[in-house]
Amino acid sequence: MSIELKTPDEIEIMAKAAKLVAETLQALKKEIRPGITTGELDRLAEDFIRSRGGVPAFKGYRSYPNTLCASVNEQVVHGIPSKRALRQGDIIGLDLGAIVEGFYGDSAVTLAVGTIHPKAAELLRVTEEALNKGIEQAVVGNRLSDISHAIQRHAEAAGFSVVMDFVGHGIGRQLHEDPQVPNYGQPGQGPRLQVGMVLAIEPMVNMGGSGVRILEDRWTAVTQDGSLSAHFEHTIAIQPSGPARILTKL
Repeated sequence: MSIELKTPDEIEIMAKAAKLVAETLQALKKEIRPGITTGELDRLAEDFIRSRGGVPAFKGYRSYPNTLCASVNEQVVHGIPSKRALRQGDIIGLDLGAIVEGFYGDSAVTLAVGTIHPKAAELLRVTEEALNKGIEQAVVGNRLSDISHAIQRHAEAAGFSVVMDFVGHGIGRQLHEDPQVPNYGQPGQGPRLQVGMVLAIEPMVNMGGSGVRILEDRWTAVTQDGSLSAHFEHTIAIQPSGPARILTKL
């Protein structure tokens, strides 16, 4: 494993990419309503990123066809935008990356379409809380798995399950760098966290079992049992002291 530590100047550039991602997601949030298609959201995302001088990070990455990953209901991650129209009561995960001056930012949110079932709302709340619990552990001197353990503990305490097939990751000049950041595991394992580490932490939490399968498009991951799934992600930088800096927070 080769973890590339970022300089303060590099982190400032990454903050620009991360801010652009956050602003794009903020713009998309305002468009979420019954009737809009995931394809329309994808076009809005690409136009927004390019209009501000950024490059969509996902488009063409390992041949992925779009700017946005739009994952509805039982879709866990990597849902390909299409003519599918959102419906009242759906939940939609929006995962997005952008490149600015050669560096990447990456973030995800899961949003309600209109009024959703109270249990679905709880899933969204707990998954975002789990992300924040993980970020709280992202301090100098802790171990990488302290993040993972905090996420798993919070999600499972609420009766949900964490997806184990996909993980968070280091990020920088590449979208995916070392180290991998699982959303499960025992505390006190893995490399020590140090200044200059920049991580994309991204819990995916299912209402039912943790199992997933990939659809025939070879991208879209869905829950094996058809239960709802939520996904939240921030790009964060480990600071010399105190809490991590959340680069993708407006």
